[in-house]
Formats: sequence, C-alpha cells, structure tokens
Amino acid sequence: MQNVKLNNDVDMPILGFGVYQIAPEETERVVAQALEAGYRSLDTAAAYGNEAAVGRAIAISGIPREELFITTKLWVQDDGKTQTPSAFARSMQNLGLEYLDLYLIHQPFGDYYGEWRAMQELYRESHVRAIGVCNFAADRLVDLVIHNEIVPTVNQIETHPFKQNVQYQQLLREEGVQLESWGPFAEGRNNLFTEATLSNIGEHHGKSVAQVVLRWMIQRGIVAIPKIVRPERMAQNIDVFDFRLSEEEMVRVASLETGESQFFDHRDPQMVRRLGGHRLD
Repeated sequence: MQNVKLNNDVDMPILGFGVYQIAPEETERVVAQALEAGYRSLDTAAAYGNEAAVGRAIAISGIPREELFITTKLWVQDDGKTQTPSAFARSMQNLGLEYLDLYLIHQPFGDYYGEWRAMQELYRESHVRAIGVCNFAADRLVDLVIHNEIVPTVNQIETHPFKQNVQYQQLLREEGVQLESWGPFAEGRNNLFTEATLSNIGEHHGKSVAQVVLRWMIQRGIVAIPKIVRPERMAQNIDVFDFRLSEEEMVRVASLETGESQFFDHRDPQMVRRLGGHRLD
C-alpha cells in the first residue's frame, strides 16, 4: 500500500475503505471482509451510526492496532469547546479504541471553531494522531488555518472525475493540507461506470472503470475511501498499484470535469439549514 505523509509526519494510506450508507447490521461483516481483502484504513463517522460495528470488526480481525489507520468524524456541535470531548469519548467507546488515527470535523457548520480548539487539545494530549476537516470550502479552510495554531492535516471533500478540485488541491498543497476524496465514484451518477473515456482507458489496461478512477486519484496524490460491499469488488479496487495511466490518459480523464457537484452544494442555504440544524440522538 502506498502512503501519503501528512503535515505532522503521520503516514496515511492513500487508499482506504469507507462505510457511509452501510447499515449498522451489515457493517461488521463488510468491514471484516475489507480487512481480509487487505484494506488497513477505515473511515466512519458518528453520524453514520455504525462506529460500534466497525469497532467489532477491528476487534475480531486480529490485526495489530499499529497496522490500522482509523478515521471517524465529529458531527455538528452547538458548543464545540465543551461538547467535543464527550462526543469524542462516545466515538472511542463505540470503536473500542485507545487512540484514533484521524479525527475530522464533519461539517463546516455550528461552532466549528470551538470544535477545532477542542480537537487541538485532543491532539496535544495524544488521543489522536492527526486532526482535520471535511467539506470545507477554500475560504473557510484558510480562515480556520490563519486563526488557529494547528493546520488541518486533511480536508475530505467530494472529488471524482466530474468534480476534480484541481485548483483547490493546489491551494491545499500550499497550506499543507492533504486532499481526501469522498464519493470517488460519484455513487455511479452521471453514468460514471459506463462513461466512454474511462471505459476505453480501462480496456487498454485490462482494468475496470473503478480501478481507472482510483489510479487517476493516486497519481494526483489524492487519498480515496471508496465504499464497496461485494468482496470481489473490494479485491479489485485495491488492485490498482500494478499499472499507471499515461500523461495522455490523465489529460483525457481531466476532460471529464464539469465543476458541478453530483450531490449537493454545502453553500446552499437550504442545505446549510438541514445539515447545520441536525443533531445526533
């Protein structure tokens, strides 16, 4: 597995396994299969409701803790400074872990400044190896950076062939922040899995469209966490380190850029109301 080095010298696998929208009753089995397939980086969140199932799969895997890279996310808090420690403690209890590899602010809403300052304390006290954010647009990310001591290690944002974030990735590099993709396959939207350019490149290499997309991300230095529930697809998607896209093929994939989200806009007022107003039970 290839790693990227975060801005605090922590190594993070460039390819991981996400569990968004996997039902809690299915998560333990699916994660166990992913670990058996060779994945060592797992991404969950308090809002997904399946942290405990991820924790059970880790516990029964027998894999040494130091070989795993575990990420979870903090949901929106009204008082980030005081509520974040207890939210973190609940996640750790669910996961059954003594420390976390990466803790992310899930949404740029609510008291995320207070959340970040509490997360800085968790980092200083070695409860987490790295801290970062999700879904932060450029202006909010830069504002967070210049007003805090610790620079986020990661920004996990929607990134796929139709929304490539090329300019934003350059800004993130300048700030020392690693780009991590959620939704690398756009959940199959815009007919991604049958798209002609990706299919043609895949045929040339004897690879699937999914493998081409993951290879494209790896060559751009983007961390990806695809969600897969079928074991054969899990094995296929981790088998992307034995080929390389040419410069011409990278340009062809770049031509698919639309600049549009395949899901929703985090700056849409109605979405801000929906996400920012939701609280976990």
